[in-house]
Amino acid sequence: MLVERARSEGLQLTGQDGLLQQLTKRVLESALEGEITDHLGHDKHDAVGRGSGNSRNGGRAKTVLTDVGPVEVKVPRDTSGTFESQIVKKRQRRLTGVDEMVLSLSAKGLTHGEISAHLAEVYGAEVSKQTISTISDQVMDGMAAWQSRPLDRVYPVLFVDAINVKIRDQPVANRPIYLVMAVTVEGERDILGIWAGDGGEGAKYWLQVFTELKNRGLDDVLMLVCDGLKGLPDVKLWSDAWAEFVPFLAYDVGICKVICSTNAIESVNARIRKTVRARGHFPTESAGPKCVYLALMSLDPTGKGRRRWTMRWKAPLNAFQIAFDGRLSPSSR
Repeated sequence: MLVERARSEGLQLTGQDGLLQQLTKRVLESALEGEITDHLGHDKHDAVGRGSGNSRNGGRAKTVLTDVGPVEVKVPRDTSGTFESQIVKKRQRRLTGVDEMVLSLSAKGLTHGEISAHLAEVYGAEVSKQTISTISDQVMDGMAAWQSRPLDRVYPVLFVDAINVKIRDQPVANRPIYLVMAVTVEGERDILGIWAGDGGEGAKYWLQVFTELKNRGLDDVLMLVCDGLKGLPDVKLWSDAWAEFVPFLAYDVGICKVICSTNAIESVNARIRKTVRARGHFPTESAGPKCVYLALMSLDPTGKGRRRWTMRWKAPLNAFQIAFDGRLSPSSR
């Protein structure tokens, strides 16, 4: 019926009272009606409900923000006040798609003001910058869980690198965010964590980082690759680990290039830098790592990068199996 009306009256697809908003309203209200029917045990106007002790008691209008803009729905009520919708919960003003959209736009580097303007222009949804900030702050809990998750026991290679972000700190100052990326025994990429620094990190700082990784289950690393990070080489000089370094010298040139090439981590860094540059600078110390985390969570949505990565590491991993006999095996996870 709505489609026919749209054709005959020229009803617009999006925007206020557009076709998508009306369809969303009808779908939501039908689902809400189904919920209260299930709660009461009888349909609307069904004689079974008479004298049952609980029945429908009208409804209340509520506006929720959806992917197609604000939609006003009628949430049903019952006489005993025991019905609680799970589709549109109490005090809920946004459906989950809006939160996902805000986080996706944040991961692409848009500021809160730009996200607010985008939602208003495309969906006709008025979302304040404060609301967007509240939504994006929800990722901090997920970030904390991700940063403390258990790790594999052994990784063939760890790459350590830094991304510089600008913090508004009277005046604007550069701050490094360190990234530790691993190659798993299956040849997959795994970002182990991110750490904020002040640019003056020494051996003590890096000892704390690797102690944290060890406490999360990491017990053995065959090779660590870094490029000019101050203080990190002092943790364990390769001259003190000559026996572990010698096998690298015997690898084929192609394998050495895969291990030492910056391509391994630059593809990740390029995505992070794109997001960071779009933001320009960050108001607080915590805003920078949050932006980097969002960028990492949006990496490789199609999975093509992961497949290419695995193919690239087949030869090096075979070489590792021979050179580090007994230390690298899927059973050691």
